[in-house]
Amino acid sequence: MLSPDLIFTGDDSAMNNLLLTLLGAVAEFERSMIHERQREGIAIAKTKGVYTGRKQQLTPQQVGELTACVEHGEPKAKIARDLGISRNTLYNYIERLR
Repeated sequence: MLSPDLIFTGDDSAMNNLLLTLLGAVAEFERSMIHERQREGIAIAKTKGVYTGRKQQLTPQQVGELTACVEHGEPKAKIARDLGISRNTLYNYIERLR
């Protein structure tokens, strides 16, 4: 067990290097375990149909309207305003349609 009054002064001693390396390795290991458990939980949720991601902002009909407006050369800002979405979201939909 580490003593609670452990102080790292910045000195380049072998003991400080050992402790910092050890603590870093333990932290890295714990982080990888968290990621592994998270991936397992997501996989289980997907098989149950619980983990479906974010709901789409536009319906398929609205996406069709978006496509038609873009093909007719309407300004992107006007299309986004008419659909009630941000321009970034509009550009994301356009990129996905390509």
